[in-house]
Amino acid sequence: MASPLNDHRYRHLFLAQVISLFGTGLTTVALALLAHDVAGGKAGEVLGVALALKMVAYVFIAPIFGSYAQQLPRRTLLVSLDLLRAAVVLALPFITAVWQIYCLVFLLNVFSAGFTPVFQATIPDIIKNERQYSRALSLSRLAYDLENLLSPTIAAALIVVMSFNALFVLNAMAFVASALLVVSVVLPARSQIESAPFWVRAMKGMKIYLRTPRLKGLLALCLVVASVGAMQIVNTVVYVRTYLGLDDTWVAIALAAAGTGSMIAALLMPRALQKVSERPLMLFGGGVMAAAVLLGTFLPDIAGLMMLWFLIGFGSSLVQTPVGRLLIRSCQESDRPAVFAAQFSLSHACWLVAYPLAGWVGANLDLAAAFGVMGAIALFSAAVSWILWPVKEPESLEHTHEPLDHSHLHCHDAHHQHEHEGWEGPEPHSHRHHHVSLRHRHRLVIDEHHPYWPARER
Repeated sequence: MASPLNDHRYRHLFLAQVISLFGTGLTTVALALLAHDVAGGKAGEVLGVALALKMVAYVFIAPIFGSYAQQLPRRTLLVSLDLLRAAVVLALPFITAVWQIYCLVFLLNVFSAGFTPVFQATIPDIIKNERQYSRALSLSRLAYDLENLLSPTIAAALIVVMSFNALFVLNAMAFVASALLVVSVVLPARSQIESAPFWVRAMKGMKIYLRTPRLKGLLALCLVVASVGAMQIVNTVVYVRTYLGLDDTWVAIALAAAGTGSMIAALLMPRALQKVSERPLMLFGGGVMAAAVLLGTFLPDIAGLMMLWFLIGFGSSLVQTPVGRLLIRSCQESDRPAVFAAQFSLSHACWLVAYPLAGWVGANLDLAAAFGVMGAIALFSAAVSWILWPVKEPESLEHTHEPLDHSHLHCHDAHHQHEHEGWEGPEPHSHRHHHVSLRHRHRLVIDEHHPYWPARER
């Protein structure tokens, strides 16, 4: 099977993703130093609020962008958002007050909340082959892992020879380079453009997501990833520096262990998905993550912690790598931007809850309690996913349609075999039409004609 990188469109988009991720990693380090310059000893509090604002932007802005994404040319939208992100990052070195940090960080993540789901929903329109798309997902996962591993190291080296404000400039250049790479490709045109009211479009992705059994199971697994990941991200430095009494180097090494586990799993996933369906792999990953955090209640030494973090990274990649495959199988092509936006928003809502909870329990109780609480949430969520996600998912479902009169943009397909009077125009077109009562079997996703999952098939 040829690599998806052989397609120049995907190659350019993947390179744009890698470059923008690298730039974002530099800004993460520079922002911490900027917060220290502006707020001094309260830098941690400032960063905590900034991180919460990031999650708020992701949770509430992504569905709005998802509703508009279908109405706008994708390439123009992606390029515009890249350039807007570059402009915001260039303003960060001129900050003199904490409230300015909050405003610019929120604005930066508003644009990211628009860019990321649209970008992700564009890839399956380019890579049609399912096995190649699995490889594309693995490459995307590797890009995130490499950013987590390499960006802090490179940032530390650059700060030796330049001001941390220069990292913001490098990030802006990365966003501009990403925009140029997106401009260099011609993206496929959408087959249909929906004309529904704004709030209907904004909520459509959420309705599809929350009414599809496999996606409800996926959401429970997102809570597993968030609860375990928050424990790792928030409390690693406390565990290594305060409990174990080691220096900053061991903090980086512990986090690198998680990144290594994630990369190994991402490399194994394309071949594994050829032999096993997503459900057992993803549930296994969730179970591994929950077990690893619960083992942390024994408060291991640094070697034990690195092993647990490796298992967490491995399990996290098992859960997150196949997500795109589930989403495209669970919606119509025209609904992909809305459904990817719903996934982006709902998964980050889990992080919005998990981040403060992991920090509060660790700070006000103790680290063993934090491991126990976050591990219990992860274990419960994995069990909920196992219940919600059907074991057997047939290729087609038999279901009944009640008589219905409505209008929407459509082509003549299995659900539209009606007469025309000549004024309706070329397909796809919109006019009021009638559906007779019908019982049939086909691949089913939630859409205008299937607003709910068949009750007997849940």
